[in-house]
Amino acid sequence: MRVTVLLGGTSEEREVSLVSGVEVCAALREAGHEVIAFDPAAGPLGRVAEQEVRNRGVSQVPAEPPSAASPFELLRSPEVTECDVAFIALHGGMGEDGTVQGMLDLLGVCYVGSGRLGCALAMDKEVSKRLLRDAGIRTPRWIAGLPAAELVERELGLPVIVKASTGGSSLRLYLAHDRVELERALDAARDFDDLPLCEEYVKGRELTVSIVGDRALPVGEIIPDHELFDYACKYQPGMAREIFPAEIPDELAREVQRIALEVHRRLRLRDFSRIDFIVDEAGHAWCLEANALPGMTPNSLLPRAARAAGLGFAQLCDELVQRAQQRG
Repeated sequence: MRVTVLLGGTSEEREVSLVSGVEVCAALREAGHEVIAFDPAAGPLGRVAEQEVRNRGVSQVPAEPPSAASPFELLRSPEVTECDVAFIALHGGMGEDGTVQGMLDLLGVCYVGSGRLGCALAMDKEVSKRLLRDAGIRTPRWIAGLPAAELVERELGLPVIVKASTGGSSLRLYLAHDRVELERALDAARDFDDLPLCEEYVKGRELTVSIVGDRALPVGEIIPDHELFDYACKYQPGMAREIFPAEIPDELAREVQRIALEVHRRLRLRDFSRIDFIVDEAGHAWCLEANALPGMTPNSLLPRAARAAGLGFAQLCDELVQRAQQRG
């Protein structure tokens, strides 16, 4: 099958996307597919450029994303329009908010992953939290916008999380322990180019559930070196322990898998996703967020969950391509 992997892009998560994309390219070639790596911000990547990305991995500090004059024009390139399936390995920005998916729909290109609605719902944390709350799924309380620090402390308590509503990879994420840190985080949030959120901090064990097709993979537990599972802990080797399957009671594992599948369906996701949780001291699972296009780097959680389920990375990528091709 001719597969074009979309990677890179113009978001602040470009570096992560490049590494995810080249890993997917290698896996799909191993599975027997004819693969092209294509950056919507710059065009095709050659095999030498792919190998350079694999060699350097994810940088410790996110790189400044390039500007793309007309990504729609680039997506009309024959590398994209003439492929059998596009594998979207973009993270953040227009690659994960449904924009690229809408463009591919208009071009009649079959692609792996959620459609434009599912991506838009999952990307906007304020909207997705409302949908989860209305469905009776526990999610930490929040206040949208830039409220006064006094209001945040009174309504949500301290410590409290301040983050961007459409952020990913734990970028633009702050944990404020006291009023001074909260004022500083709210001041930083004024520079966000999207809606800031203040969110109740729930202390507990961090669990994650990956979804492939209509099944939940083994639950994983994340134990980061830092207080939060931040960008460095996610992408730098040795900065977090990621245990698959998580060492938790079977009843709890089944419960978070059940909730993850419900979140996946409620947010109109398809093919694959990753749902993140905190389990508090009382054993209650709180859904933090859903990831419509989870990372596919060597340190990423979805590939680790797949391995715990007996599914190799090449098998995983091949299954996703086959699902898209059957649908398209």
